[in-house]
Amino acid sequence: MVLQEPSFRESVDLMFNRAAAIMDLPPGLEEKIRVCNATYTVRFGVRLRGKIQTFTGYRSVHSEHMEPVKGGIRYAMAVNQDEVEALAALMTYKCALVEAPFGGSKGGLCIDPRQYDEHELEMITRRFAYELAKRDLINPSQNVPAPDMGTGEREMAWIADQYARMNTTDINARACVTGKPLNAGGIAGRVEATGRGVQYALREFFRHAVDAEKAGLSGGLEGKRVIVQGLGNVGYHAAKFLAREDGARITGIIERDGALFNEEGLDVEAVHHWITRHGGVTGFPDATHTAEGAAVLEHDCDILIPAALEGVINLANAHRIKAPLIIEAANGPVTAGADEILRDKGTVIIPDMYANAGGVTVSYFEWVKNLSHIRFGRMQRRQEEARHQLVVEQLETLSDALGKTWSPSPDFKQKYLRGADELELVRSGLDDTMRTAYQSMREVWHDRSDVQDLRTAAYIVSIGKVAASYRAKGL
Repeated sequence: MVLQEPSFRESVDLMFNRAAAIMDLPPGLEEKIRVCNATYTVRFGVRLRGKIQTFTGYRSVHSEHMEPVKGGIRYAMAVNQDEVEALAALMTYKCALVEAPFGGSKGGLCIDPRQYDEHELEMITRRFAYELAKRDLINPSQNVPAPDMGTGEREMAWIADQYARMNTTDINARACVTGKPLNAGGIAGRVEATGRGVQYALREFFRHAVDAEKAGLSGGLEGKRVIVQGLGNVGYHAAKFLAREDGARITGIIERDGALFNEEGLDVEAVHHWITRHGGVTGFPDATHTAEGAAVLEHDCDILIPAALEGVINLANAHRIKAPLIIEAANGPVTAGADEILRDKGTVIIPDMYANAGGVTVSYFEWVKNLSHIRFGRMQRRQEEARHQLVVEQLETLSDALGKTWSPSPDFKQKYLRGADELELVRSGLDDTMRTAYQSMREVWHDRSDVQDLRTAAYIVSIGKVAASYRAKGL
């Protein structure tokens, strides 16, 4: 039993070790996969408010078994080398699990973005991008960042523009970073991607009655009580889609200034608007508010979605968590110690490296779009519609021949005639990715008696794929 709370990095290592111990890896390869290849620390000055302010940033490369390496850049005061290296390791395993052809990387800047206006943030971001790009730590073929906590489309557009200014003849400059706005080379569906991936992961989990039974649940997502911790980009989209499209009931939302609870279900859109206007959930009508937000993690529900920071479920509160199913929308929200307690209780955890892989999956699609210099669907969409028109015309002829005793359903023609646009193709690709990755995990989970949980299964699948890449390289 783990008695002392491990750090985030120690948690990742402990979970890696648990899987590696029951794998047959060649001598030395386990260590090669575990260690972080390189971490670059940059300190740079920016003239702001009449003086030079110095900032500290990091870019860590965990594994180059495939290149480019991929991983977000986060802006937060808690950013440090250990955290960035742990996140880079998770990116390696995540990309391998969902078959995105990238190695793992991660970046961070020790900054509170709320303390700076837009112009100041742009100056800081551009200087950070300059420091990384001149060392090839931003490059379409070597290292491709993306948004993370505290960053978004805006910051990615600044980084892409900074890289293009420094590399004026690079025809693939737009592919140097993903998560860009649509009009700057982005892709439809990227903003929602991680939250959408959480939804697809849960749908796939509930498709397998045997798996749901392990969590003491049955049926589908309809009517399931869900508590979401963190209504940022990931939590908001996951909660919105689950409520609107799957009939789940969002009974609790936890934010930094407390939590809202309503057994009948919260209006996610209304809560999101309230947070945007007021900076928190305090004062929101139609719900019970508590200042002790962390306590709501322990409320009775069917599905708990930690979607903000790492380590929110730890040795201090793990034994009080009632949710039978936890899906890790954030990176590392359950510490290794808590993971052990929850496994002993029979709680099923859908692990972060799978659950939040929607972001990197759609980032992969964006990268491919940038390299191919054409949006998805542009070539084939109208040809699809023309072929479907032939089928519709034949069905209408058949209907006439039968004296209108049979005809297609009223909305069939409209639905069938529409060729897939970029957003639909992105969602289709993400859905396929999440289904395939889950099936590879559950196969290990069910077929091996020495694998008791999905996290170990996920590590076994991903470590196996990284090991195969290294062997193919001749290492």
